[in-house]
Amino acid sequence: MMFKSKAVHRGRHAFAATAAAVALAVLAACGGGTSQYEPFIADRVIAFGDDTSALRSDGRRFGTNGLTDAGVFDCNREPLWVQQVAGLYGVVFAECNTATPPATPRAFMRAAVGAKVADLQTQVDAQIAAGGFGRNDLALLAAGANDIFELYAQYPAQSREALLAEARVRGERMAQAVNRLVGLGARVVVANLADLGMSPYARAEAAANPTGISRTRLLTDLGIVFNEQLGIKVLLDGRFVGLVQMDLRTQQAARSPGSFGLSDVSTAVCTVALPDCTTATLVTGGVAGAWLWADDKRLASGGQAQLTQLAVERAQRNPF
Repeated sequence: MMFKSKAVHRGRHAFAATAAAVALAVLAACGGGTSQYEPFIADRVIAFGDDTSALRSDGRRFGTNGLTDAGVFDCNREPLWVQQVAGLYGVVFAECNTATPPATPRAFMRAAVGAKVADLQTQVDAQIAAGGFGRNDLALLAAGANDIFELYAQYPAQSREALLAEARVRGERMAQAVNRLVGLGARVVVANLADLGMSPYARAEAAANPTGISRTRLLTDLGIVFNEQLGIKVLLDGRFVGLVQMDLRTQQAARSPGSFGLSDVSTAVCTVALPDCTTATLVTGGVAGAWLWADDKRLASGGQAQLTQLAVERAQRNPF
């Protein structure tokens, strides 16, 4: 039996973090009997990775930041995917806790802007130093985009083949980071890379370099081999790891944006540099929740919503 994932509140409205315990009943495949599987309810949520998941200490994000009707910044509006998944379990990150802080924190932000795959080890080490992991901890992880843009910037000084080889290495290291989290006792929802060849940055590079190899194709291919190694090397056991295929979702959205609630999948919605972009500093007619990209490389609320939907599905359907 397949189960419907909870609807995720998206867009410009305030995000309410509420606990959700969905009872899942599974019919036994043999013997004529039935068996009941308890849904996984995370005691704590820990975010690892890069700009996609990172909240600053003031609650701002490197995406589209929300404002109240009075024009005041509200970190609960236009939430990141990690905020929304944490909200399933009734927990909030300290960086965006507008209520009375709990006596015992249950959500931890280890993700950092600019982080690359090599930085995941330090992030995990920081969590170990802070007390480690429990069997009902849920780790949320998205990384690798900064690696791909770093590798791309080395072209043509480095050959396409050499860059693809290094992208494979980094995808494998990403898988190793996931497997390390599992070994430490956490359950993990990990997102692979969006198709970065769709990014405004890739399109600008293609326009600036009209001859030679396709720059959009190169960025896409670097992501493909990274994702392949992540998928091959990660522990693909649904009891421990849920893999979110953001590459497929962005490619599907490119073919039919409206099917995913998007109106723009190719241009940036922000007119100012991140993290200062808010819903008041968007392109004319721009809607944060209907745009895939915030700036030339990072997701807007519309992109975060796609990631959220897939991550929630994995968190609820995997037999953690």
